[in-house]
Amino acid sequence: MKNKLFWKLGIIYLLMLLLVIGALGLYVVRALRQESLDTAYTQLESLSRVALAWLPPSSDTPAVQQWADILAQSGVRITLISSDGIVLADTKEDPAKMENHASRPEIREAFLNGSGRAERYSATLGRNLVYLAKRYDYDSEKSLVVRFSVPLYHLDETLRTFRDRLGIISLFIMILAGGASLLYFRTISGRIKSLKEFSHRVAEGDFRPLPRDRHGDELSDLSASLNRTAKELDVTIRTLTEERNQSAAVLAGMEEGVAVVGRDQCIIYCNRAFCKAMDAADNGWSGRPVMELVRYPDLIAFIKKVLTVDGAIRSEVVVGSVKTRSFAVTAAPVRSEGSTTGAVLVLHDISEIRRLERARRDFIANISHEFKTPLTAIQGFAETLLGGAMEDTKNRKRFLEIIRDHALRLSRLTEDLLKLAQIEAGQLPCDARCISVAEIVNPCLDTARVRAERKNLVMKADFPDDLPLLFGDLHSYQEILENLLDNAVRYTSDGGVVKVRAAVRGNEIVLSVSDNGIGIPKVEQDRIFERFYRADAARSRESGGTGLGLSIVKHLVEAQGGRITVESEVGSGSTFNVILPIRKENSPLF
Repeated sequence: MKNKLFWKLGIIYLLMLLLVIGALGLYVVRALRQESLDTAYTQLESLSRVALAWLPPSSDTPAVQQWADILAQSGVRITLISSDGIVLADTKEDPAKMENHASRPEIREAFLNGSGRAERYSATLGRNLVYLAKRYDYDSEKSLVVRFSVPLYHLDETLRTFRDRLGIISLFIMILAGGASLLYFRTISGRIKSLKEFSHRVAEGDFRPLPRDRHGDELSDLSASLNRTAKELDVTIRTLTEERNQSAAVLAGMEEGVAVVGRDQCIIYCNRAFCKAMDAADNGWSGRPVMELVRYPDLIAFIKKVLTVDGAIRSEVVVGSVKTRSFAVTAAPVRSEGSTTGAVLVLHDISEIRRLERARRDFIANISHEFKTPLTAIQGFAETLLGGAMEDTKNRKRFLEIIRDHALRLSRLTEDLLKLAQIEAGQLPCDARCISVAEIVNPCLDTARVRAERKNLVMKADFPDDLPLLFGDLHSYQEILENLLDNAVRYTSDGGVVKVRAAVRGNEIVLSVSDNGIGIPKVEQDRIFERFYRADAARSRESGGTGLGLSIVKHLVEAQGGRITVESEVGSGSTFNVILPIRKENSPLF
């Protein structure tokens, strides 16, 4: 049987009730017995006074026996015992057959004190008797004891009847009181069970209140207190859950990678950005060693370091081998009770910043280099002319032409830089309208043919007349195509072929410029759209290129909402694909 409070309380109460009833019954029986004994002794005392007053003056046996027989009619047993313990007379038994009574306690007490009492079992009669012994002195030398006794069978019968009735009444009381108490305890147990179930519900997150308890006792107060506690706990947990969800949403949406690492170098939390920075899937890293997620020695060393210091530390780490990325790392230890229990790491991706810094340095270096050559030439030939070459009619014109060419190169370079700056700043004038592909291609081909004829190049155009209209700035489209055709003519050998194609692909128009020139190496194809980058620097400078054409093309294409790709092999030529979206009139430019 399960040890329930109901059974514990019920059994304890029944045991206590049984103990009380048993103790009460024992006390009543003892009291009744004692009262009966006192009554018997009182009666015997009264009888003894009368009997001793009529005692024969001589202790002769016939006279004494006759006296005893007269008294025995009252129902009391009379026994006369001499000072040496011999029974002289007895109303129930033959004195000659009775044993010596000198050792009887009431006899000894009577000879010593004059009176003696006893209650004991009589071997002669085989029952319990009450004895009262009185000493009677005939003279100073002769005395005897008169013993009066009555049986207790009436008392025993009365007590037995009383015990039987008390047992029946006790059983009835036990059943009635036990049933009532068990019913009450069952109610108490049920209320306590309800409180227990409520506490389990609260532990599982169910904060529904208990029904109102109207008993008005301590359990009612406890129920009301638990309801208040559950209500406050519900509010607190809701607040904490909201804050946690907000924090989780903020951390999950952060571009910076955030991770919390424990003292044992196991991950407690990391957001999606941190997993992305480590090139790992966001599939639950909590509880796993940090070395399973972070595979970069510099960052692992940084994590180990922050777990041993007291304050926040900052550093910069570079991760990756083929495609490197730079991160600014900030880490702070988490302390509890004076000891470090973990650390919080924040990764800020500064790869773009470092790339822009490198681009800025490269730009400054490149522009300085690009300006240095023509400026040096202009300065040198100007000084030559000023030094006396002005009188040299043979070389004067050639020197001035060189100065003019380098000045024109500086002018083109400056114009391209200004144009590129305007495009990046979104300040390039834009007259957006619907434009046919023919409006873009035909003027550009006419311009490119002039240079192409000098190299005996064949110019071809292939596009259907029913192409959808493009929406955008005509000048920007023409500049894109002119730059691509200029590059194709510049890097195609004499007698080569330059083709312009246009076709529809889904919701886009692909405008292609291909040639069979020198081509571009694979390793350089990702960099040809950078400022001042030249796949063939010497040839580009010889032809007057600024190194900004393809960079301008890329920015213009993106300004029109398109993208540009290149396909090339060394010695087989190149194909530049300008992919432009088909947009309706008045649709916004990207």
